Amino acid sequence: MSPIQAHEIDYEIIGDDLQAVEIELDPGETVIAEAGAMNYMEDGISFEAKMGDGTDANDGIMKKLFGAGKRMLAGESAMITHFTNQGIGKKRVAFAAPYPGKIIPLNLAGLGGEVLVQRDGFLCAAYGTKLDIAFTQRLGSGFFGGEGFILQRLSGNGWTFVHACGAIVKKELKGEVLRVDTGCLVAMTPGIDFSIERAGNLKSMIFGGEGLFLATLRGHGTVWLQSLPFARLANRIVQHAPSARGAGAEQGSGNLISGLGGMFESE
Repeated sequence: MSPIQAHEIDYEIIGDDLQAVEIELDPGETVIAEAGAMNYMEDGISFEAKMGDGTDANDGIMKKLFGAGKRMLAGESAMITHFTNQGIGKKRVAFAAPYPGKIIPLNLAGLGGEVLVQRDGFLCAAYGTKLDIAFTQRLGSGFFGGEGFILQRLSGNGWTFVHACGAIVKKELKGEVLRVDTGCLVAMTPGIDFSIERAGNLKSMIFGGEGLFLATLRGHGTVWLQSLPFARLANRIVQHAPSARGAGAEQGSGNLISGLGGMFESE
């Protein structure tokens, strides 16, 4: 659990498939966010990049450096940006994901105070939310899981926002077993056991197109899945992009830059 009470922020999800979340801050309230996620902010909001989420303000520099290193292992930036309303009256700041998809608002107070999130899934959260990493329970998850064996642990008692690619599917497990593509897992509550198991027989593993291993989820809790993992989308784009076209585009960009450089030199 977070050692401090999270700020009670209000929010609005904007858009459908290219979503942003607009956070409303009272004077003195703060929201923390992944570096580079901010879209816009109203006058009166100040921001500062810090090496930490603010829950352990008395930590020394070495512990803060260690925490920054752990965030980098989880696919996030070393620095966390703090946005604070230092004006008069309510002010708004908005954040968006770097790729098409949905933003999932999670109230940690109603989820047992903790959720585990995929690598690079964190977007922003109320000040007082602790950001950490979590290791899956089995080494097989690390070697064969596709998304790595390091997940993010978000803990506290306020709102946190996670971004995912494609549509979102929410599953409530009550002792059932759910097998999913490892890249489709977005978040889960701590009551879910996560492991990696072989995807059928040898023929299915080689020719089935679903990879060699699947993630198996068991237990009691909530699971959030994404319909289109960004890695899958990126791979398809690369596969269908002619190399000649890419080379031509790169050459054209180089010619444009050279031409602009010549214009500045002539001036």
